[in-house]
Amino acid sequence: MNPRDLQKAMKRLGIKLEELNAVKVTVELENGEILEVEEPQVMVMRAKGQPPMLYITGDIKKVEKRAIEEEKPQFTDEDVALVAEQAGVSLEEARRALEETGGDIAEAILKLQQNE
Repeated sequence: MNPRDLQKAMKRLGIKLEELNAVKVTVELENGEILEVEEPQVMVMRAKGQPPMLYITGDIKKVEKRAIEEEKPQFTDEDVALVAEQAGVSLEEARRALEETGGDIAEAILKLQQNE
């Protein structure tokens, strides 16, 4: 079906179509694989009471599987200082304990106090 006919049919059904000038579409899968659609034709379909939908056509190719990076624990220098002070250890030991406990301050303090 040509795009103009599709737009007319969708308009009769109360669906608005908007064409996007996309250059490339990338889809990251849960398993780390990446799919790319080159020279895509992308349309956004909007219907009342429904979330917008993307309609994508084009050549799909798999890209090298991306290594899933392990997230580093998120903690601040202030967290390190607090753990070091509370457990009576050096900043390096406190940082190591926070890394081992995934950034859990209380668990890091307890772990360090038990090691004394």
